Amino acid sequence: MDPLILVAGAGVLAGAMNALAGGGSFVSLPALIAAGVPPVLANTSSTVALYPGSMASAWAYRDSLGGVGDVPLKKLFLVTLLGGSIGALLLLFTSSRAFDFVLPWLLLVAMLALAFGRQGGEWVRAHCRVRPFVVMILQFGLGIYGGYFGGAVGIMMVAVWGLLGSHDLKRMAGPRVMMVTVANTMAVVIFIVAGAVQWRAAVVMLLTASLGGYLGALLGKRIPAPIIRFGTLTLTLFITITFFVRAYG
Repeated sequence: MDPLILVAGAGVLAGAMNALAGGGSFVSLPALIAAGVPPVLANTSSTVALYPGSMASAWAYRDSLGGVGDVPLKKLFLVTLLGGSIGALLLLFTSSRAFDFVLPWLLLVAMLALAFGRQGGEWVRAHCRVRPFVVMILQFGLGIYGGYFGGAVGIMMVAVWGLLGSHDLKRMAGPRVMMVTVANTMAVVIFIVAGAVQWRAAVVMLLTASLGGYLGALLGKRIPAPIIRFGTLTLTLFITITFFVRAYG
């Protein structure tokens, strides 16, 4: 099979997953690696390929942006921007061997966030509330994670913001999408400037992921949410196990 056919198909699936429940990088990254792209370059290229979908979502939420709790949106923006830059630079200085070692653990963290992020957020809101300064520090760390890998980082952000007593998940959707996009923006800029993008594969995936996002939005109106969730978690669990076997088997 032509590797680009695999990349194109993965792009459609990744775009649909992001539109339905998130977790598109669980498909895009392994597909690029399977197509022969070195792991670090596969991660940078995946980030670039899925970025337009993130931008489109941020634009759609432009009228519902606001601060979180007592933290203004501008401060969240700045710490996420800085964190995303640091995370992207850390990735560029990570060897393929080291990234192969850490990747299964990153996938596991993202999978657990997808599986239990909502319940975790509810528990956090019920038991904890801290000062805005602490949340800013945590947001900075999530910005680093977003620039370095970023799987399910939006769900993690919502859980952290719950520490401020922010209970309205619908109102947090706009800031969540914006902050994920901010972290990815710096990563994309840095990866492009550094020449760390496999453009042939990235462009193919970018185009098909856009198609997948549109198809996913249509399917989301017809497929029951429990089925979407079950399918997403089953796929992410399988991919996570596969990468643990690949790294340590």
